[in-house]
Amino acid sequence: MSINLCIDWGNTNVKAAIFNDEQIADTFTFPAAEAVSGLEAVISSHNAQKAILCSVVEHPFGVEQALSEKIKSFIKLNSNTSLPIMNAYLSPESLGNDRIALATAAYMQNEGKNTLAISLGTCITYNFVQKNKTFRGGAISPGLQMRLKAMHEFTDKLPEVPVQGELLLLGYDTATCMRSGTIFGMAAEIDGMIKEFESQYSDFNAVLTGGDAPYFASKIKSKIFADPDLLMKGLNLILKHNVPIPR
Repeated sequence: MSINLCIDWGNTNVKAAIFNDEQIADTFTFPAAEAVSGLEAVISSHNAQKAILCSVVEHPFGVEQALSEKIKSFIKLNSNTSLPIMNAYLSPESLGNDRIALATAAYMQNEGKNTLAISLGTCITYNFVQKNKTFRGGAISPGLQMRLKAMHEFTDKLPEVPVQGELLLLGYDTATCMRSGTIFGMAAEIDGMIKEFESQYSDFNAVLTGGDAPYFASKIKSKIFADPDLLMKGLNLILKHNVPIPR
């Protein structure tokens, strides 16, 4: 049984998961500034043998070298990485690595179906894989925090409103109106996108994931499956697919 380490390197935090073959055994979150030492401790304590790094930011110099020195088989996910699915995106070098990992996991969990992986993070990404095992692309729109922040920064009088707080369809003041428009508007967008894909593709399935997914799982009317670990599962599948030769 292989002990695999999957790493999602973000702007503020670094998330990691230890897999015993296909099962998540443990998860971790580190501030980016402390991530290297934290990951080295995880590698040591769990005797991780293989690792994959997914980064959509400019991570610190030396991270990859530090990980490769501690791991027998280490890969960084990029546009040249071999995948369990076909990638038909026309600009693969500009494709977020997290998107292809999400698409891989969503499809492999629903083989033979047209599958849409919807991730709610800084942006909403819609990642579509046809049932012929081909990633086609999808759509990107502003995420929850981005929408609230944009209303404040691009107007003179709208305040900066936190996500947490009273949520009503019929807002009774500026803060509740902004929160209503953002959250219920996003839910309506997601429902609308799912319906559009369903109208064009039979044997259709949708999966919801991402840090903001809990705000929306109960507000989306379409049939959708929520999986908070979809990204890590996709990274693990890609790592297993590559099976690098140990040094």
